Amino acid sequence: MRPSAHDDRIWTVAGAKAKLSEVIERAQSVPQTITRNGKPSVVVVSAEEWQRKTARKGSLAEFLMDSPLRGAGLDLDRERDEPRDLPL
Repeated sequence: MRPSAHDDRIWTVAGAKAKLSEVIERAQSVPQTITRNGKPSVVVVSAEEWQRKTARKGSLAEFLMDSPLRGAGLDLDRERDEPRDLPL
């Protein structure tokens, strides 16, 4: 998505520095993108949104048990080859 020149969610680095309080305030309700050299560089989101996006959703065991590949009959036996000699 190419940002439009008048999109109020897109900031240049200079603009974000000059109006950091406003960037933070707006990020409470909608992510704010900061561009560098005309390209999106970072996105500022609220702490609540960050926590929601990064929260662990169950354990690894639960993830594996819920896998659509569970029971697919995959052969996961490890090869028992001898270690190879590496030059020193």
